[in-house]
Amino acid sequence: MSADLKSTTLADAYLTALQCEDLEGVLALFADDGYVHSPLYGPRPARDFYTELFVDSHSSALTLLGTMHGSTVDGNPLLSIWFYFDWTLADGTSAPFDVVDVLELDDEGKIKKLYIVYDTVDVRPAFEISSARPSYRAGRR
Repeated sequence: MSADLKSTTLADAYLTALQCEDLEGVLALFADDGYVHSPLYGPRPARDFYTELFVDSHSSALTLLGTMHGSTVDGNPLLSIWFYFDWTLADGTSAPFDVVDVLELDDEGKIKKLYIVYDTVDVRPAFEISSARPSYRAGRR
């Protein structure tokens, strides 16, 4: 299978599981020690991140905009998924955004690390009001 086809297949599987809030489906794409780095939730094990995300979500509609693949400076495979995340928070508040998820893959093609990259200027306040708790802020003690 070509790298482009693998990238598209993984991107499609990831977005489908994410949109359906399929915890086991999304976790099946991760290595056992898979980790997520999120601007709202901070760094945490994949299971913890997606469990909390799905509790904080009412619904979402995801639109794939593109994929990119390459490698880290250490030679690990990378896949970036650019998509529109039309997110509705648990209380019904709309919090849509464009996002790039950068996936560092292991030798078996499982997600070892996932870095979520987007501008939180509009999403962070809505998230904090909806969840009634502060979001993660790098450097905050």
